[in-house]
Amino acid sequence: MRFLARRFIFYVITAWAAITINFFIPRAMEGNPVDALLARYQGQVSPDAIRALTVLFGLDKNQSLWDQYVQYWQLLFSGNLGLSFTFFPTPVATVVQQSLPWTLGLVGLSTVISFFVGTLIGTAIGWKRGTWADGLLPVATFFSAVPYFWLGLLAIMLFSLTLKLLPAAQGYDPGLIPNLDFIFIGSVIQHGILPALTIVLSSIAGWMLGMRNMMVTVTSEDYVSVAQAKGLSERRIMFGYAARNAILPQISGFALSLGFIVSGTLVMEMVFSYPGIGFVLYQAVSAKDYPLMQGVFLVITLSVLVANIIADLVYTLLDPRTRQEG
Repeated sequence: MRFLARRFIFYVITAWAAITINFFIPRAMEGNPVDALLARYQGQVSPDAIRALTVLFGLDKNQSLWDQYVQYWQLLFSGNLGLSFTFFPTPVATVVQQSLPWTLGLVGLSTVISFFVGTLIGTAIGWKRGTWADGLLPVATFFSAVPYFWLGLLAIMLFSLTLKLLPAAQGYDPGLIPNLDFIFIGSVIQHGILPALTIVLSSIAGWMLGMRNMMVTVTSEDYVSVAQAKGLSERRIMFGYAARNAILPQISGFALSLGFIVSGTLVMEMVFSYPGIGFVLYQAVSAKDYPLMQGVFLVITLSVLVANIIADLVYTLLDPRTRQEG
């Protein structure tokens, strides 16, 4: 289809531009990252070691910028994102692989739950507008207006310090070895409840309000009136006609949310000391860890592009007008 072909070309160009910017920005920053790494070690470092580190991190002045750019693409295609300064000598790809599942599991599941629950509630409220259910919106909006870190701190104070029901920090109990046994999985779930609750309460109001407003708009459309005149069931009209069209703007927002899942909820991960990729990004920025920052930004960029591609595919399934374009 021409629509999808044009979108694919657009995403390819966008990916190239984002990766190119990701290459040049760290090299335009002041300071030498090798010096920042050497400053962590108070002992004397030989000139040979300094030269070796300079070449290792791709900062050799004898190599032209174009050669560095070409080498950067070659390394990307080979899956080599360099070595992390913060976790030296661990490769950036290993650091990302270790932290990414934590963010995908927690933030991803929480985002999906808040989207589906918020959309369903918004559908019902919009279809039955003017009833007592509209009173749920101010309550949900109140939680969404509260900053993540403040809501997280309140959850810790109530459920961890006062009631002592849930742990306050980390991804699992200290002393456990990560594996797929029931003890470790149970510990991960227990430690993820408070961060997940924080994310759901903070984001569900946006999905509810957006879907409710779109439902109010589409219920006045002619095709809804025709469906009612045909005597179709209220459930079928609500979901098959009204909600199907009202959800289209929600899909765009959901796609972007899925893309930014990879970046994690930085403040939330800091509050709960959660070992996700958002906390890794914070550590990288604090330590001026350019390779790690590049690796994390690259993963975030590609995840957003992939999420938008998925959104376009879903659009073509839900909205026949996109399939008729061109």
